[in-house]
Amino acid sequence: MELESIPGVGEKTARALAELEDPMDALRRGDVLELSRAPGISQGRAARIARNAIRHEHDDPGNFLATDRAREVHRELLAVLEELTVTDYAAARLETFYPSPRRSRIEEVQTLSRTAIAREPDPDAIAALEGVEPVVEPADVRVRERCLATADAERYAAAREAIPELSVELVEDARGLAELARGYATVVAIDESFAGVDVDGDVRVRADALEVPAEVVPERPLAFFARNRESIRASIAVHRAAGLETDADVAALEDGLDRLDADGTVAGDDELDRLIGAVDDLDAAISTAVGVANDRLRSAIRERDVTIEGADLLSLVERGAGVDSLLSRELATEYAEAIAAARDRLTDALALAPEEADLSRRIFPEEPTFPVERDEGAVGRLREELSSARDRRAARLKRELAADLAARREPAEELVADALELDVQYAIARFAREYGCTMPTFAEDGGFAIRAGRSPLLEEPREAIDPVDYAVSGVTLLSGVNSGGKTSTLDLVASVVVLAHAGLPVPADDVRLRRFEAVHYHEKSQGTLDAGAFEATIKGFATLAGDGAGSLVLVDELESITEPGASAKIVAGVLEALAENGATAVFVSHLAGEIRETATFPVAVDGIEAVGLVDGELEVERSPVKDHLARSTPELIVEKLATEADDSPAADAESGFYDRLLEKFDR
Repeated sequence: MELESIPGVGEKTARALAELEDPMDALRRGDVLELSRAPGISQGRAARIARNAIRHEHDDPGNFLATDRAREVHRELLAVLEELTVTDYAAARLETFYPSPRRSRIEEVQTLSRTAIAREPDPDAIAALEGVEPVVEPADVRVRERCLATADAERYAAAREAIPELSVELVEDARGLAELARGYATVVAIDESFAGVDVDGDVRVRADALEVPAEVVPERPLAFFARNRESIRASIAVHRAAGLETDADVAALEDGLDRLDADGTVAGDDELDRLIGAVDDLDAAISTAVGVANDRLRSAIRERDVTIEGADLLSLVERGAGVDSLLSRELATEYAEAIAAARDRLTDALALAPEEADLSRRIFPEEPTFPVERDEGAVGRLREELSSARDRRAARLKRELAADLAARREPAEELVADALELDVQYAIARFAREYGCTMPTFAEDGGFAIRAGRSPLLEEPREAIDPVDYAVSGVTLLSGVNSGGKTSTLDLVASVVVLAHAGLPVPADDVRLRRFEAVHYHEKSQGTLDAGAFEATIKGFATLAGDGAGSLVLVDELESITEPGASAKIVAGVLEALAENGATAVFVSHLAGEIRETATFPVAVDGIEAVGLVDGELEVERSPVKDHLARSTPELIVEKLATEADDSPAADAESGFYDRLLEKFDR
C-alpha cells in the first residue's frame, strides 16, 4: 500500500506521514496517536486518514451507509460512545470504527471489542485518565552556549537534521575551533580528524555525536520528559489502578521524573540546591555580614572610653593617621571579633564548604577600618568559584539524568499510548454495560433477529426503555398506532446493524444477522414532495431495486411522499422489486392493508399492537407481533367509546353508532 494510494492522502500529506518511523504500520493499525505526530496532522484528520487507509486495506468500497439517515444514525451512535470517553484521543480513535461489509474488518474490531467488554472499568483509572494526553515533542529546545563543529559539508547537513537544538558550524582546522571556543562555552567537534587537537576553551571531540544525541544535547530528553511529565505520571496511575501489564520499570521512571523540574532542570539534589542558593544569595548575604561587623564595631566604640596622651595624638596627626589607626591601636581585639562574626554569618548563611569559606574570608579586610567594606575582588573570586561549581554539578547531573531518562523514553511513550487505548476500551465496555450489550453472531444468509433490544438513540435512561424482540427475513411491512414505537424500532434495527458491522457490541440480549452490503434508511418525509423531489425519490428506489441485493432497507412511511391512493401502489411495487433481488426490508406504513392487497406477492405484515388506552395514553406492546396487522389509534378510540357505551344502558343509540363505526374497520 502506497501512501498516495490512500483516498484523501495527497503529495503534501504523504510527505508529512513519511516523516514517521513506520507510517504504513500506523495506518494499518488505525494508530491515531502515531499519525497525529506527523507535521500538520491533527488528531481529527489522523482519524480520517486512518479510516480511509483501513478501508483501502480491506478493499472496502466505503458506501455501507447509503443514505443520509443511515449516516446520521452512525454519527449519533459515535456520539453516544464518545460521551463515555475521557480523553480527546479516545474520541478521535473511535472515529476509525466505521460499519463495513467486509468480514476481515468486522472481525478485526470484534477482537478489540471482546477484550474491551471483558474489562471492568475502574473508577480510579477513569479519574486518572483525566490527566493523560498524547506525548508531545517540544519544538522550542535551543541551546545557545554549545555548538557542533565539522569540516565536512555532508556531516554538516546530517548534524543539522539530527541535532537541531544546537548550532552547527563549518570550520577548516584547529584555528577555526579555537575561534568558535571564544564565542561558545562548549564546542563539540564531530570529526575524527580533530582527535588530539589542543586549543584553548572547552572543545570536545565526539565523532559519535550524531548517534548519541542525548549525550551531546541532554536538554532534548529532559525537555521531552518535562513537557510530558504529568501525562506520564497520570498514565502510571492508570496502569496501577487498572492492573495493566507493562515492560517499563515504573519505579525507576517515577524516580527520574521526581528529579526533574517543570522547566527541564534537575531537581532534588541538595548540593546543587545549595550552590544555586549560594550564588543567588551571595550579595545579600555579604551585605548582612558587613552589617553584623559594623554593628559590633559601632557598639564597641560607643561603649569604650578611649584616652590618648597629647604626645601620642601629636605623633598620629603628624603621620597623617586617621580613625583606622586609632582602631588598630585601641580596638584591635574588638575589630578581629567583629570580622570573625561577619565571616561566620556569611559561611552559615550560604552553607559554604570549607574551601569556599576560605575564599570568603578574604572578602573582609584584615586591617581595621570603619565602616567595614567588602573586597570586591574577593567577592568576584568567590562568585566565580560558586558559579563554576554550580554549573559543573548541574551539567553532570543533567547528563546523568538525561542518559537515564533517554533510555526510558520508549517505555514511557508506550505507557501513555496504552493508557489512551484503555480509554477507548473503557468507552466500549461502559457502553456495553449501560445498554446491556452482547457481541452479535453473523450468519451467511437470512435477515436479522434481535432479542431484547434497547435503542441507544432514545433519550430515556436504559431502565425506562422497553426491550424489543424483532426478527425479519425478506420484505416486511410494519404497522402500528401513532407514537407506538415504529420509528424507534427502525432506529433500533439500524443501530444494531451499524454497530454489528462496525465490529462493536450491540444493545440487545442476543442478535443474529447476515452481513449486509449496505444500509438504506429513509426517514419519514415532512410533507408531500413536489414533482421533482418525488421523481428523484422514485429514481433512488429504482437503483436500489436493481443493485440492492444483500442490502438492508428501512423506510419510514413512504406513503407520505404523495397521495395515499398512489402511495399504496408505489410501495407495493417497490416491495415487489426488493423481494425479487433478495434484499431485507422493513417498511413502516399506515397503509399496510392497502399495500398488501395491491402487491402481487404475499407481503408479510407485522404489527406493534396497542393493548388499550389508559387515561388517554396508549399502552403499547413494543415488540412487533409477527403476521399481524395492528389496529390504528382511531379504531382503539372508537372501540373504547363503544365499550363505555355498552356499559351505560341509557345510551343505546350512542352505542349503536359506535358499533357501526367499528364495523367499518376492515381488519
